[in-house]
Amino acid sequence: MSLGSSLATAMTALRANQAALSIVSSNVGNAQTPGYVSRTVNQVAEATGDVGSSVRVTGVNRSLDQFVQSQLRSETSGGAYADQTASVLTQLQSVYGTPGAAGSLETAFSNFTTALQSLSTTSGSASTQISAARAAQSLAQQLNATTQGIQTLRSNMEQDLNISVGQANAAMNQIAQLNTQLQSMTTNDPAAANLMDQRDSAIDQLSKLMDVRVSTNGSNQTTIYTSNGVELVGLQASQLTFNSQGTLSANSQWNANPAQSSAGTISCKLANGSTIDMIASNSFKSGQIAADLTLRDTTLVQAQTQVDQLAASMASALSDQTTAGTAAPAALAPKAGFDLDLSNVLPGNTVNLTYTDAATNTQHQVSIVRVDDPTVLPLSNATGANPQRIGINFSGGMASIVTQLNAALGSANLQFSNPSGSTLRVVDNGAAATTVNAASVTKTATSLANGSPQLPLFTDGASPYTGSISSAGTQFVGLAGRITVNAAVLSDPSKLSVYNTSPATQAGDTTRSDFLYNQLTSGTFSYSSATGLGTPASPFKGTLSSYMQQFLSQQSNASTTATQLQQGQDVVVNTLKQKMQSTSGVNIDTEMANLIALQNSYAANAHVMSVVQSMMNTLLQAQV
Repeated sequence: MSLGSSLATAMTALRANQAALSIVSSNVGNAQTPGYVSRTVNQVAEATGDVGSSVRVTGVNRSLDQFVQSQLRSETSGGAYADQTASVLTQLQSVYGTPGAAGSLETAFSNFTTALQSLSTTSGSASTQISAARAAQSLAQQLNATTQGIQTLRSNMEQDLNISVGQANAAMNQIAQLNTQLQSMTTNDPAAANLMDQRDSAIDQLSKLMDVRVSTNGSNQTTIYTSNGVELVGLQASQLTFNSQGTLSANSQWNANPAQSSAGTISCKLANGSTIDMIASNSFKSGQIAADLTLRDTTLVQAQTQVDQLAASMASALSDQTTAGTAAPAALAPKAGFDLDLSNVLPGNTVNLTYTDAATNTQHQVSIVRVDDPTVLPLSNATGANPQRIGINFSGGMASIVTQLNAALGSANLQFSNPSGSTLRVVDNGAAATTVNAASVTKTATSLANGSPQLPLFTDGASPYTGSISSAGTQFVGLAGRITVNAAVLSDPSKLSVYNTSPATQAGDTTRSDFLYNQLTSGTFSYSSATGLGTPASPFKGTLSSYMQQFLSQQSNASTTATQLQQGQDVVVNTLKQKMQSTSGVNIDTEMANLIALQNSYAANAHVMSVVQSMMNTLLQAQV
């Protein structure tokens, strides 16, 4: 190698040292910068003359472990889901109140039953009647407040979704813009490193909101997909929209059919112009958006159903009168069954049948519900529902009722007829194929002094609660938010004891107060599987207090489990962040070691240049 070549090689080495020093300086200066990935200089050797090689800087490498990065994004999405779920379920516990503490749902119920017990033991004194009425009102108000708390949480989810969609759009637009800037750059282009850091940070932000799949091609272009394959970002960004409904109520429910939906939905307008309903297509499985959707449309809806069921069961327990049918005339033999009085059956009231299929020896239960709105018929039943619900329109009179029932249950070998007036007769077909075991009618008491202990103590606003069903919805939905104490009882608490006017209820008669107390503390009822307890085929059955304790315990356990999951997820995310930092972040000790090595290399190359210069001077002097 000539002296000139040696000098040139030393010069290229010095330039390489300067480039490496610049990178070390950049690494040290950005050691605390979020999203900054440590860099190293990419150097290659080049032949120089017959002997030796010079050095050339070809670009900058980002010290990025893409596998760890992918894991971190996935777990970050899961962590955001766990954080949001745990936070909201903790807030839900505050809505119910601490068991046994003042202001809790459980305490309000206990105070009311205690007041009713006192009403019986004091033979219905005026002061205990007033106390019982006030305790009933406090319980109704606690149910109202519980509903308000649940719906406030749902409304918060609606607002969070609106904010999250805006953040997601901002991140996707940034990724698309950075893709455009990076389109003509290679991955080791020094100018590309900062842009790729920015792109990775935008993808990280998006991964907190939703679970995404990331693919980068050889042209340094990153494409973002949802877990089910919807393209969010390519050369262009898709656009998410959310039609926020603002404040939600118990009747605000999301539906895939926009005409039936009263909660906001998320749509995605793709780069090709087509639009996808992201909720209907199940595009969100993790991240904060998925958590908000699950909480808004499932978790908190079920919580509302649970308190609505408590309110409905409580109202029905005190107002429902169930009358067993009388045996059908013996002259109908070999047919046998029952006669039922359908007078005063209100929408939502039921005819209850139990029959046995002789071929399989299987007993069936049927609940025939008065539904006068034809737009909601037929009623849907969950698979294996027990009892089976059949909706019948009573508005056409007894002849229409009989026709509808024969059409619905004739295949079960049951026969319906109307022998007179408002009497409904149900019998088997006389062929021993079916046995009608029992039949009864459940009606809602609407009078405070009807000669029976039942009374409409708790009402739906000013209307009796019957469980009616119409195109406007089921009376059951949101009842806990509307339930109140009958205004006539609040104005005259003696109605808690007086159940008849002719003859007048005698002073000290505790028939009604005993009935109310026993229904609320000892009565056994069946609860909808929509509450999350039991199944359609085997619904949860128990007293009102056992039902309340069951769903409160379920919600408490769910909150505890969510908190534990959040803590576990935090450990995983933090571990991956540390691993990411160790592989891709700036290590000051390493940079200081690199700095010393560069200093020594720079000095050595400078010395080479000095020696070459000295040798060239000696050569020139020798020639002279």
